Amino acid sequence: MTESPPAPGAEPAGGPLAGLLVADFSRILAGPYATMLLADMGAEVVKVEGPAGDDTRSWQPPVRGDVSTYYLGVNRNKRSVVLDLKDAGDLAAARELARRADVVIENFKSGGLARFGLDFDTVAATNPRVVYASITGFGSQPGGAELPGYDLIVQAISGLMSLTGDPHGEPYRAGISVFDVMAGLHATIGVLAALSSRHETGRGQHVEVNLLSSALSGLVNHASAVVAGGVVPFRMGNSHPSLFPYEPLPCADGDLIITAGNNGQFRKLAEVLGVPELAEDPRFARNEDRTANREQLRPLLVERLQTRSKLDWFTDIIAAGVPCGPINTVDQGVAFAEGIGLDPVVEVGEGGTGVPMVRNPITFSGTPVGYRLPPPGLDEHGAEIRRWLATEEQA
Repeated sequence: MTESPPAPGAEPAGGPLAGLLVADFSRILAGPYATMLLADMGAEVVKVEGPAGDDTRSWQPPVRGDVSTYYLGVNRNKRSVVLDLKDAGDLAAARELARRADVVIENFKSGGLARFGLDFDTVAATNPRVVYASITGFGSQPGGAELPGYDLIVQAISGLMSLTGDPHGEPYRAGISVFDVMAGLHATIGVLAALSSRHETGRGQHVEVNLLSSALSGLVNHASAVVAGGVVPFRMGNSHPSLFPYEPLPCADGDLIITAGNNGQFRKLAEVLGVPELAEDPRFARNEDRTANREQLRPLLVERLQTRSKLDWFTDIIAAGVPCGPINTVDQGVAFAEGIGLDPVVEVGEGGTGVPMVRNPITFSGTPVGYRLPPPGLDEHGAEIRRWLATEEQA
């Protein structure tokens, strides 16, 4: 592991990645999400920002105080330093940071850091142990390298939007930047795998992730339908192409998601709804029958469901062993997680600097994640990091 920058007043890092130094040259979402996950697990992350700061600092509303909640959501446990790569002194500091780092993560346009001598080949020449992760929109090959990597564009090009929305309406984007998040997860997995390899070989490597490849991987059964079955999926609203019931169904006061994924679950559902004969009906006995005859089965289920509230049915259907759940707003989703003991919200920082944030989703029995630092202000740690980079590295 590389010597980490000083952390005056901060709780010492713990976690499974304690002592790992990450130079974070990324911004917006995919890269910062990956580096936050690494930071939660104990890595020391130095967030390098241009003079204007990460774009998401200005992506508002909503805000907490005067800070964008978008920025807050993916930047805890990091230290910020402003380095203008067009300034000779700042560029030298950036190169020194990359030379000392265990991991470098960047999401510039493909090859964009080469003119600053911060590309993988140049960094690895003086730091052969570096694990260098690049996140792009469409990869580094001709034809893709020049394309802008925005999540919405990838949702469109990958085909996801063709699957999202009412079957008779317009295509819709997902409610979050799903492929930015997915690419961030893939980058994290790639970095950890490369670190494991480095433990054996002593050498780092270049990890490349792009949003379109993450998207096609994340389309799972739909992508498989195309490449393995020659079938082009289409929009079905909230319905599933291979299962029924597996969608929202209306109750007396709103919709309840019901997912009877096998014949046994459907039999239990029919019993709790008071229509056990449906499970014996040859039109509905097997999943493939229910899927083929969904338009005949749906009104029979809805007739029963509309006699009671969604939460009443939720309680009884879950008790019968059939997966289901109400459609919540996000605040209700957080409250639900709290109600079942997941403790989804953590306070990062103390007193006036504390920020409530969503907990890291991973639990370790022996090396727990930590929440040492709230998302940093622009260049909040710049002076101390520059001093550290100007000192001789300790053996």
